[in-house]
Amino acid sequence: MLVAIIFIVIGLMIAVFPQLLSIMVASLLIFIGIILLYLRYHYKKLSKEFENPFMDFFIKY
Repeated sequence: MLVAIIFIVIGLMIAVFPQLLSIMVASLLIFIGIILLYLRYHYKKLSKEFENPFMDFFIKY
């Protein structure tokens, strides 16, 4: 119930202030980019111990 109310309030705020949508999307994209950079760094550190050609192919690019 609380989650539904929060979603309704957020939807109303986006309807009243359309700039919030662009800020939310930009924040989400930045957050995803940071997570991907961290995962790549973490994998590079682990790849010295374990060899996985499948992951090497996707992480390299």
